Amino acid sequence: MDYRHLTTFERGRIEALNQLGYTVRQIGNQINRHHSTVARELARNNRLNYCSETAQAGYIQRRKSSKPKGKYCPDLVSIIEQGLEATWSPEQISNTITSGKLSFKTIYRWLYCGLLSKGNLKVLRHKGKRHKPAEKRGKFTVGKSIHSRPLEVKTRETFGHWELDTVVSSRGKSKGCFATFVERKTRLYTAIKIDDRTAASMESAIKQLHSVLPENSFKTATVDRGKEFACYVNIEKDINLPVFFADPYSSWQRGSNENSNGLIREFYPKKTDLACVDEKELISNLFLLNNRPRKCLGWKSPIQMFLHEVSHLT
Repeated sequence: MDYRHLTTFERGRIEALNQLGYTVRQIGNQINRHHSTVARELARNNRLNYCSETAQAGYIQRRKSSKPKGKYCPDLVSIIEQGLEATWSPEQISNTITSGKLSFKTIYRWLYCGLLSKGNLKVLRHKGKRHKPAEKRGKFTVGKSIHSRPLEVKTRETFGHWELDTVVSSRGKSKGCFATFVERKTRLYTAIKIDDRTAASMESAIKQLHSVLPENSFKTATVDRGKEFACYVNIEKDINLPVFFADPYSSWQRGSNENSNGLIREFYPKKTDLACVDEKELISNLFLLNNRPRKCLGWKSPIQMFLHEVSHLT
């Protein structure tokens, strides 16, 4: 619903038009407002002697007294804290002690904001471990959210939608890593060696894969919020590839890629210096992975499914 309060300028026009003898409907048409809005404004401010300055002052005063006070109060806080100390969950407290008048989500919000138990999440049974932490891996202005991604991508109905990530060497020992890609429908997995986990290296890997794939087989990319994907602006501009960002700390939103990264670790365990990996060996290991039959594919291999989809591209 498009709901906007009258502005000072609009009240000034109402005053001028009212003095000129315009009807309520005529005034509404002139200021592009419904006539009911104009009628209520004139009725509450004495139409015969309507003054825009007085009407605006009255509006400001009414707004001050119309703001909700909220349900937070010391007595309610004390009751909730007693329930938390008794190892009750916020949902149990909401539906019993407060009789459902206070949402359990509100209790969680008060706790996270420090309004309950001084913000100590250990009063929760899971010690606050399920609360998503703030993003700390370096921030950049992300692009389109995964929630704006077409539904057909989520349901894996169409071919050509990829998930992207990186597999790194042991921290601090080597900068070498893999840029990894998995096609959501066929589960085809591939990896490209890159020198480091930078946006420039990732941009080069994405463009490299895009250049060798058949047309219409790389339609979208879903990534996490790692700084290596700060290159998304160039990717969308140069090769017209939409990039969608998953929520922070939500690896399940890119489950195919996370699972496939675990499979490549069978060949390259953690602490392996990926900068020293032989290219031919990597290709051979990727072939082994993609030639395995998959239950989710009706016991067909990702290679079989990928070639089938490519042969039907238009």
